[in-house]
Amino acid sequence: MATVERARQSDLRERNLAAVLALVADRTAGAGGDPAPSRAGLAAATGMARGTVSALVDALLAGRLLEEVPPPPRTGAGRPAHGLRLSGRRVAALGVELGASHAVACVRDLTGAVRAREAVPTIDRTGPPAQVLAASAELAGRVLADARAQGLDVVGGAWALPGLVDTGAGTLRLAPNLGWRDVDVLALLGEHPALQGLPLAVDNEAALAALAELWHPGEPDDAAGGRRGASFVLVTGEVGIGSGVVLGGRPLRGERGWSGELGHVTVDPSGPRCGCGASGCLEAYAGQEALLARAGLAGGAADDLRRAAEGEDPAALAALDDAGAALGTALAAAVNLLDVDAVVLGGSCAPLAPWLAPPLQRELAARVLRARLLEVPVRVSATGADAAVMGAAALVLQGVLDAPAPLLGA
Repeated sequence: MATVERARQSDLRERNLAAVLALVADRTAGAGGDPAPSRAGLAAATGMARGTVSALVDALLAGRLLEEVPPPPRTGAGRPAHGLRLSGRRVAALGVELGASHAVACVRDLTGAVRAREAVPTIDRTGPPAQVLAASAELAGRVLADARAQGLDVVGGAWALPGLVDTGAGTLRLAPNLGWRDVDVLALLGEHPALQGLPLAVDNEAALAALAELWHPGEPDDAAGGRRGASFVLVTGEVGIGSGVVLGGRPLRGERGWSGELGHVTVDPSGPRCGCGASGCLEAYAGQEALLARAGLAGGAADDLRRAAEGEDPAALAALDDAGAALGTALAAAVNLLDVDAVVLGGSCAPLAPWLAPPLQRELAARVLRARLLEVPVRVSATGADAAVMGAAALVLQGVLDAPAPLLGA
């Protein structure tokens, strides 16, 4: 019985540590204009005894997950209390995005700040999966070394991958734009010396981009006073087109975690053949390769298309207008079905937003029933083109917020 009671007490302490840390993350100084929470404020918010909260805070301070901030200027009787905020001095996480033509790696600390980043603008996706993954692991190794030189403890890493990902098994089940099927990504990454001993995870790039849009500890709420990004469809684009859906502040993943394949929504049944084998998919109109070909820039890169649009090249502008309209057709169906608040452009769609957004908005206005009463706004992701890699690191950091006890020896 004594063993059972100790286990219960340990479990309760772990839950309480997570509750306190989550509250500080949600109320970090600057969020919504509120002051940093104090121990007394946390006790009032959680209903825990002040002594219990103080002991939990002491453990989180000792583990360098929290840090104290100076109290506000004294305005009356009594001594103002020190505030608390997340600390960026110790814990960090690795994120890697492996796209169909590029790779990016970054390390973020617990406050969300990027402490190291490196990108490889082009990769040879025609190589075998082991070779491509090894190249991404070498990239990860370089940013890990940079972060560790800063004294950071990188507690885990996550890879953002295109296609259908089995997160539990660590397998990329199907990625037409990479030509991969049933690739055991975690097993291959685990063989690389730079990643030895580092807990790793994999997930879909668009789902992680949506998480990045949600994960902004300590940043202000939106202008209307609500929580940032409570309900939206985020679109990411490179060779393929993916989307992440958030409803009520929670990601919508589907039965197997395979939702969000917006690129394979049909916009014209008689349209061109898509890489997935079907005809008239959105990807055949708004995917990067399709866009470049229509703009007369086949074999080029997204930056070439952006520069051509900035120079008002007629072919580039026409290709982007067509792509924005195709996006609007597909997204109108999603908005009609899900009733999200907004459409968010992320990934490589973000830098092209000045040209994609107007035709997209026109289609939403014409095709979404709700638009007769309430406009569907189109905005650019807060994390821009780095949405997926930022979300990959956030996935690991959220795990720390949810379960900090293992990092405290608790």
